[in-house]
Amino acid sequence: MLKIDNIEKKFKTKTVLNDVSLHVKNGELIHISGSNGSGKSTLFKIITGLLLPESGTVTTDKTDVIGALIENPGFLEFEDAMTNLKFLGDLNQRFDKNRVTDLMIQFDLNPKSRQAVAKYSVGMRQKLGIIQSVMENQNVILLDEPTRGLDAESVTQFIKLLQRLVSENKLVVIASHDHIDGIVYDKMMSLKDGKLLNA
Repeated sequence: MLKIDNIEKKFKTKTVLNDVSLHVKNGELIHISGSNGSGKSTLFKIITGLLLPESGTVTTDKTDVIGALIENPGFLEFEDAMTNLKFLGDLNQRFDKNRVTDLMIQFDLNPKSRQAVAKYSVGMRQKLGIIQSVMENQNVILLDEPTRGLDAESVTQFIKLLQRLVSENKLVVIASHDHIDGIVYDKMMSLKDGKLLNA
């Protein structure tokens, strides 16, 4: 469950989010569209607590665990993928090697590869970002431009992952400036001039 009520966010004199509200529940797949700079990433950062709003509230259930892919995911550049994912999972004592291995294989990443993430392509880094957002069995999942850099096969695997997450009664919110073919949403919204509107 995610309740966003009357969020306002400014950067200096510019209002990025203006009285933004959204109530959604587990098992739903939500899309928020908007042009670059419309405030999608800012809203996600407020939901995760990385940014504080000028006013308004964000509420989740006490048992909810938030997973997020926001903008360019950061990693330990000179470590391999599995080391990165283990480091992130261990922060909350929620690392599940079997689950991570399955996710990596699903996205055509070699769990045993020792290649440094610094040498990864944009698409490979994006796959790691998607994996880290769901690998701890998070049930409120925020995905910012999740298909950026992904090839057609990876997009297909991503859609299969979304279907599985929703079937597991998890809430998934996708923010992107364009439509991803093959995804059917429960609710579609758009951010424009700081306002969140029904699309």
